[in-house]
Amino acid sequence: MPASANPATGPVNGLSVDVEDWFQVGAFETVIDKSDWASLTDRVERNCDVILAMFDDAGVKGTFFTLGWVAQRHPALMRKIAEAGHEVASHGMEHDRVFRLGHAAFARDLETSRKVIEDAAGVAVTGYRAPSFSIDQRTPWAHEVLAEQGYAYSSSVAPIAHDHYGWREAPRFAFHPLPGSDLVEIPVTTAMFAGRRLAAGGGGFFRVLPYGFSRWAIRQVNLREGRPAVFYFHPWEIDPDQPRVAGAPLRSRFRHYTNLDTMAPKLRQLIDEFRWDRMDVIAASQAGVATALAA
Repeated sequence: MPASANPATGPVNGLSVDVEDWFQVGAFETVIDKSDWASLTDRVERNCDVILAMFDDAGVKGTFFTLGWVAQRHPALMRKIAEAGHEVASHGMEHDRVFRLGHAAFARDLETSRKVIEDAAGVAVTGYRAPSFSIDQRTPWAHEVLAEQGYAYSSSVAPIAHDHYGWREAPRFAFHPLPGSDLVEIPVTTAMFAGRRLAAGGGGFFRVLPYGFSRWAIRQVNLREGRPAVFYFHPWEIDPDQPRVAGAPLRSRFRHYTNLDTMAPKLRQLIDEFRWDRMDVIAASQAGVATALAA
């Protein structure tokens, strides 16, 4: 369904893809060494082609937050994404969590990944998403580094409590993390129920929970709050035929493999039901209403 014919009303939402392969996810970081990545079966380009076709059929544009590691190996894919009108943004170089890098290493990671991605895609990179939403209360310097390097926006905060990530006290909606800076942080979507924040921005939550939960959450954010939702997923999530990692912890395997075979149809339903655009468009629309981060 073309975007112009979409019957949904309310704010336009941010549609994003975190471009990493099945072996690069945080859930498997203790069982798959980075030195082995190059020898493993590469499925990211095939999966991104499916996503590009899905977006084209629906007439929507999105943002592809891409690992520099992937961009180096798939420059034709990066150009294809950009030429289709989607935003190409940074997801860091090798999926290192920001709170494990430190100030100097994070700056190097941003600089290196940006150059690699820009060289591959042939477009400027102005947006960033931290691997595993790893900008939180432990990284008060991270937004300063992003601003120093000229990024326009970040979508790196999950304002929830989670065993792998989360900054529970962060604002739920767009905020300016630094005084005197135009940098905008666009947190991933949460919904409210009985005074509690619930993760509702996509990924494993979207795959595991019934579709009705995501519909309810996005409608709450759009209609009650009058704000755009931010939705994300990964290329490997539409790939039920990917290799299995037998040595991973049971919880990690459950999170990674549950409902891979139903993800693509659910995505098509979501894309058709709501209005979507690139994350840089969402960031620009929210810059004027973003709050200041309390000291």
